[in-house]
Amino acid sequence: MIDANALRKGVTFSLDGDLYKVLDYEHKKPGRGLATIKVKALNIRSGAQIEKTFSSNEKVEDIRLDYHTAQYLYNDGQSYYFMDTETFEQPAIPISLLEDVALYLKEEMEVKLTFFGNEPLGVDIPISVELKVVRADPAVRGDTATGVNKKVLTETGAEVSVPAFIEEGDVIKVDTRTGDYITRV
Repeated sequence: MIDANALRKGVTFSLDGDLYKVLDYEHKKPGRGLATIKVKALNIRSGAQIEKTFSSNEKVEDIRLDYHTAQYLYNDGQSYYFMDTETFEQPAIPISLLEDVALYLKEEMEVKLTFFGNEPLGVDIPISVELKVVRADPAVRGDTATGVNKKVLTETGAEVSVPAFIEEGDVIKVDTRTGDYITRV
């Protein structure tokens, strides 16, 4: 158990049987009485966000998460399959937990899996990935007074806004946090 005062951004804890990760916190100390800690937290299993206020004398259950290096193998439409690089186990993670990173996963990509006990909770992917452009509409000639961007489709199905000179078959680097084009490789 840890004090509510110990809740900081990134701390994981258990409350009412659910696992939460602190996204933001605010500590308020009124003139009299106990301090309050207002926390915005993400339910790790469902993805729902909650706001909860704790008194400074309340305690929450601290949890330990395990991290394993793994390699992405494939998806079957319902789950994504990875191989732990140390134990060679192949955990499956439901699509619902990977909605935001699924468009950047390439086969054989090294990722970091997050586990609570034996339950896989999520995937941390690299900050940038290199993706091949599989569809790029031609740029409109003469439309260059300002920086012209166009949408392209990558090998993983991600749509990225890129400069007009990017063509089909080019390999581009994409920021996985924002989905923005970084550079041509």
